Amino acid sequence: MSPHPPAPPGLPRDPARLFLALWPDAATRRAIEAWQQALRWPSNARLTAPAHLHLTLHFIGNVPRARLPALHQGLARAFTPFELMLDDFTVWHHGIPVLQPRGETPAALAALHTALGDALRALALPVEARPLRPHVTLARHGSGAALPAGTAPPPTVRWRADDGYVLAESAGGYHVLQRFRAELAT
Repeated sequence: MSPHPPAPPGLPRDPARLFLALWPDAATRRAIEAWQQALRWPSNARLTAPAHLHLTLHFIGNVPRARLPALHQGLARAFTPFELMLDDFTVWHHGIPVLQPRGETPAALAALHTALGDALRALALPVEARPLRPHVTLARHGSGAALPAGTAPPPTVRWRADDGYVLAESAGGYHVLQRFRAELAT
């Protein structure tokens, strides 16, 4: 039995299952979708819905909804916009197909990740010990996914991260709860 009973229809579940992420603009999302569409998928693969494609900065986990106003205020951070190049398709352990950068993580992305980790600690929220591995999850159950033989990979995704980051919830899909725009961060 689940430790949290289901919420009545129309009411949000408590606690909220939260994460911080970069959310692509429409052009970036289409470029990521081009990679999804170019790949040959196993029959049991569950592709990530285009509207749910994102790059997780920090998984937070379950947080009581009563804490959301404090999170909205405590997670605002200034950051330097950066460009992330996603050009390496691979399948991680447990059959997780991802698109990731072939090169180094941009310094501004690493700094944003660190600043948000510090903000989570200040809010007495958990921070994963694993280092940042920037990626976009393209599907689940994707062992064996590959570009068809002789097919050139789609163009590199050039993600200009200058529109901020989001606090999102995982509940029957992903839902953006708060956008932290670069110009509004303090």
